[in-house]
Amino acid sequence: IWVFGMLIFVVLMAEAFVGYVLPWGQMSYWGAQVIISLFGAIPVIGEDITTWIRGDYLLSGITLNRFFALHVVALPIVLLALVVLHILALHEVGSNNPDGVEIKKHKDANGVPLDGIKFHPYYSVHDVQGIAVFLFFFCGILFFAPEMGGYALELANFEEADAFKTPAHVAPVWYFTPYYSVLRAVPDKFWGFVAFAAAVVVPFVLPWLDRNPVRSWRYRGMLNRVMLLGFVINFIILGVLGVWAPTESRTQLAQIGTIYYFVFFLGMPWWSTWDKTKEVPDRVTMDGGMGLGKSLATLAVVALLTWLPLKAVAAESAYDCGSIPCDDFVADASDQASLQHGAALYANYCAGCHSLQYSRHNRVAKDLGIPEDLYQEHLMLDSNQKISSLMTISMDKDVAKGWFGAAPPDLTLISRAKKPEYLYTYLRTFYQDDSRPYGVNNLVYPNVGMPHVLLELQGLQECVHAEDSHAGEGHCDSLEVASAGIMMSGEFDDAMYDLVNFLAYTAEPFKQTRIEMGKRVMLFLAILFILAWALNREYWKDVH
Repeated sequence: IWVFGMLIFVVLMAEAFVGYVLPWGQMSYWGAQVIISLFGAIPVIGEDITTWIRGDYLLSGITLNRFFALHVVALPIVLLALVVLHILALHEVGSNNPDGVEIKKHKDANGVPLDGIKFHPYYSVHDVQGIAVFLFFFCGILFFAPEMGGYALELANFEEADAFKTPAHVAPVWYFTPYYSVLRAVPDKFWGFVAFAAAVVVPFVLPWLDRNPVRSWRYRGMLNRVMLLGFVINFIILGVLGVWAPTESRTQLAQIGTIYYFVFFLGMPWWSTWDKTKEVPDRVTMDGGMGLGKSLATLAVVALLTWLPLKAVAAESAYDCGSIPCDDFVADASDQASLQHGAALYANYCAGCHSLQYSRHNRVAKDLGIPEDLYQEHLMLDSNQKISSLMTISMDKDVAKGWFGAAPPDLTLISRAKKPEYLYTYLRTFYQDDSRPYGVNNLVYPNVGMPHVLLELQGLQECVHAEDSHAGEGHCDSLEVASAGIMMSGEFDDAMYDLVNFLAYTAEPFKQTRIEMGKRVMLFLAILFILAWALNREYWKDVH
C-alpha cells in the first residue's frame, strides 16, 4: 500500500511539473530549463536523456506538445491505474487505525471484526466535513488571493517565455521547493542531482526503516515524537528556503536542513528503537488524540521553531522597487471614474508604443461605462480598427527594437507581472540624467531605456543628495521638481493612480465578479460544513 501511495505521489509530481510548463511563462520556461538540465549531470547518458525529454536540443514547441500529451493523456492514465491498484491493495490488507492495533483479532460470530466500522455512511459522511474544510481554504485562495503574493502564481509567469531574458530568481512552484532546497544545498551539480533524487526516493523504504514495534505514534516515546516534529519543521523551512533567492546564510541553513532530512530517514532504524513505548491497547479506543489544547500548543511550537531560523536568514538588501521601497497602492476596480481617466491617459501617452493585446476595445468600453461611439472617437488611435478588435498597436516590433533597443512590452498583464505598487512607484520616479540616451533615469528601474513620456504632466525631476550622504554615484536620497509640468505633484500622483488602476483592471477584468462569486461560494461551503458536521455527529453518537 505504501509503495503504491509513493508511486502516486511521484506521478503527481511529474503531472504537476509537465503541467507547470504549459503556460509558457518566464518561470515555466526557466523552471523547466533548470529541472530538465539536471538530468545532464548523469554521466555518459545525461545529455541524451535531456534531449529525449525535451524532444529537441532546446525547449521549444516540440517540448510543449510532448508535455501536453503527458499532462493530459499519459500520466493521468498511469495515475488512474495506480489509484485502482492502491485501492485493491488496501482492500487486501485492510485499513489502519489511530491505535495501530489489528482489528481482525477480535471478530463476532459472523466473522466481522468487532471494532470494524462500515465505510458508508460513517466515514463517507465524516469525510464530507474534511472536504468542506479543504474546499473552504481552497476556494478562499482561488477567489480572494489566487496569486498568494506570487507564491501560488509566480509573478514572472505573467510574462511570456523569453529564452534571452532570465528572471532574477528562478524557483519552482511552492510544492517542489523543499526538494529544490536540497538540490541547491549541494554545490556540485551531479551530487546535487543525486541528493535531489534521493530525497524523493528515500520515503519509499520508510516501512522498512521504521523498526519500532509499535505502529501508532500515540504509544511511542518522546524521542520519536521530537524527531517527527523536527522533520515537519525542517520540511517547512526547506520549502520556504526554496522560494527565496539564495544567500550564503540561507544556503548554510538549507545544508543543515538537508542533513537532518536524511538523518531522519537513514537513522530511523536506530533512533526509532531507542525509546520506551507505552502499552498498546488490545482493542481500538475512542481516544480523541491530543485534544484541542495540546494540538494548538504543538502548532504554536512548530510555528515558532520554523519562524526563528527563517527570521535569522530573512534579511535582503534589495527593496521590491529596486533601490527604494514601493509606495502604497490599492487598486479599486469599482471606481469607474478612475478607470475612465486611466484609459484616457493610456490612450494619450502609452498606446503609441504599448499594446493591450489581450483586451478588446468593446469589452473595455462596456466595463468602463463609455458609449462605443465616444470610445471610438477619443480612445482608439487607429481609425481602421473595429470596436470589437483586440487592443493592438500599429508599431512594428522590429522597428521598435531598432529605436529603443527592445520592443516595448505589452501592458495587459504588466500589473500582475510587476505588481501595481511597482508600476505606481516607477511612473513617478523618473529624474534627469544627462548620461542616458533620453536624458532621464529611474529610481525603480536604473538605466531605463524608456523616455519619460509623462514629462509634460509631471515636469522634470532631479536627483537630490543629502549633505551627509556617502552613497555612491547614481544614488538619490530624494527627488525634487526642477522644471514644473502642467500638473501639480498631487495631481500627477492621482493621475498615475488612475493609469495604474486601469492597467490593474485590464490584467483581470473579472476581478470584481470573482470576488462577489467567492463570497457566495464561501457561504455555501460554510452551510455545507454545518450540515455535514450535524449529520456526522448524528451517525457517530452511537459508535463506542
